Amino acid sequence: MMGQTNHNYQGALQQPIGSGFGATSTTSDVIKGIDLTGKTAIVTGGNTGIGLETTRTLAAAGATVIVAARDMEKAKRNLAGIPRVELAAMDLMSRDSIDAFAGTFLQSGRPLHLLIHNAGIMWVPLRRSSQGTESQLATNYLAQFQLTARLWPALAIANGARVISVSSDGHRFAPFNFEDPNFTHRTYETLQGYGQSKTACILFTLELDYRGKDFGVRAYSLHPGSINGTELGREAPLALFQEMGFCDADGNLLPEVAASLKTIPQGAATTIWCATSPMLNQIGGVYCEDADVARLSYDPSVPGGVKAYSLDEISANRLWTISEALTGISFPVG
Repeated sequence: MMGQTNHNYQGALQQPIGSGFGATSTTSDVIKGIDLTGKTAIVTGGNTGIGLETTRTLAAAGATVIVAARDMEKAKRNLAGIPRVELAAMDLMSRDSIDAFAGTFLQSGRPLHLLIHNAGIMWVPLRRSSQGTESQLATNYLAQFQLTARLWPALAIANGARVISVSSDGHRFAPFNFEDPNFTHRTYETLQGYGQSKTACILFTLELDYRGKDFGVRAYSLHPGSINGTELGREAPLALFQEMGFCDADGNLLPEVAASLKTIPQGAATTIWCATSPMLNQIGGVYCEDADVARLSYDPSVPGGVKAYSLDEISANRLWTISEALTGISFPVG
């Protein structure tokens, strides 16, 4: 399979590769035997939820981990006692903040081996950045594009780097809307905004991997699973959870939903697998779930997998162009 093509456009490589892991695998399972001594990682939102578990796991394996966080006091509390962690402020809704963070890192002269785009928001009302960008698109995707572009020199000198985007099964809610990405002309629906932002993450990693592989930079997107104990739903009204089929009329979590939820160490396992697995040394641009490459999803009634529109070559190229326009950044990789 790996010798047949050097891209994942149209899902050319999108099939499980027999990782030996699954939905119940944890971070400690997938990191076993892997030594990250001397490696440098950046994890956005690495101080809560699966981001904190990602930080803890990478640091325990020997990596130096720079955690980019908005709430510095909270981050200091949550990260206390974890070795080899550096903390830096960054607000993903602020272009200036992203540039400042990246500029400080570049000044250190260090190569960047792992860039993990973990931070994200969901179920939020309509908000816009100072540039007029819808907040989920700005936070969940355009910040990734900008940060990767700014940190590209450090990734390119790492002699083997990986960029990981925590996307979501929620990409199934919506393809990317090229005509009106910021809900300027259409009615705002928060799950449509979330869906297109997560589709954008997948398209971006698809294109980034193709353009970056000659520089030793590979890219992966993933669905961590539905996870108990994260802060992702902190602004969500009960009606949205009911619309998603998570709760009954009284707001109680349905038993079958509760049974399907992952723990935080299980939820972060796919991130760690994408970041470190030697099985991915010769393959990139793929969307992963349950610590393996996911399959293509053709039947909407079957859970899991990745929608074909998220792996479309024309859309990936088009998104790169519109991302440069929306961020004001020229990112000529390859």
